[in-house]
Amino acid sequence: MTIIVNSHNPREEQVLLLFLDNMKYDYSQEDDSFVLSEAQQKEILERDREYEAGKTETYSIDEIVAHFNIKEK
Repeated sequence: MTIIVNSHNPREEQVLLLFLDNMKYDYSQEDDSFVLSEAQQKEILERDREYEAGKTETYSIDEIVAHFNIKEK
């Protein structure tokens, strides 16, 4: 399975990596020169439209940290 995550800032990236480590997931990171395919770009835009239409909900990084009891370094 492949999951692509686009963090919005360094703190989000750090929290995600801490979560993955905490859950003992194996993962790899791509370099910053990675480019999304046209299909991936369309999927992101569609998810944005669903969010703006109120069809999905989001959680703040603080809510995620609290929910998963992530201990930040």
